[in-house]
This record gives sequence, C-alpha cells and structure tokens, in this order.
Amino acid sequence: MPDMSASASLAMTHLVTLAKEVDEDKVTPGVLGFIVFAVMALAVWGLMKSMNRHMGRVDFKEAPEPAAAPGKDTAETGIPGKTSQG
Repeated sequence: MPDMSASASLAMTHLVTLAKEVDEDKVTPGVLGFIVFAVMALAVWGLMKSMNRHMGRVDFKEAPEPAAAPGKDTAETGIPGKTSQG
C-alpha cells in the first residue's frame, strides 16, 4: 500500500501547483473533478441522443389479430375465437 499513497501524494503535488493557496482542512473536487463530471455529462448526452435516434426507428404498430373463424365455439370460454380445447 505505500506505493499507492506515494503515487497519490505525487499526483496531488502536481495538481496542487495549479492552486495558489491550499487549505489542508478543506476538501474540494477541483479541476480534475470538474473534468470528470464534464466528460460523464457529455457521455450521457451522447447516449441519450443515440437512444432517441434508435427509438425513432422502432415501429410500434401492432399487427392486427386474425379474425375469429365463424365456425368456432365461443360458448365454452366466452372469448371469441378461443375454445377450452386450445
């Protein structure tokens, strides 16, 4: 684990040079947090745009049900075209 803390502190020293004054007791997301948030927002925007385009291509019209044959017995089930046998 010492390698992780050393690399994290090294990364912080490079990022801290961008700030004029750093308060050790204050935690802020900083520039890196903004960049990550902006990239995620752009990714979500792109995915929503793609989804909208794909949903526009979908045909939601249902095929009409075949008409009930006039010779079928509907008294057993009460549903036109359906019998209790199948």
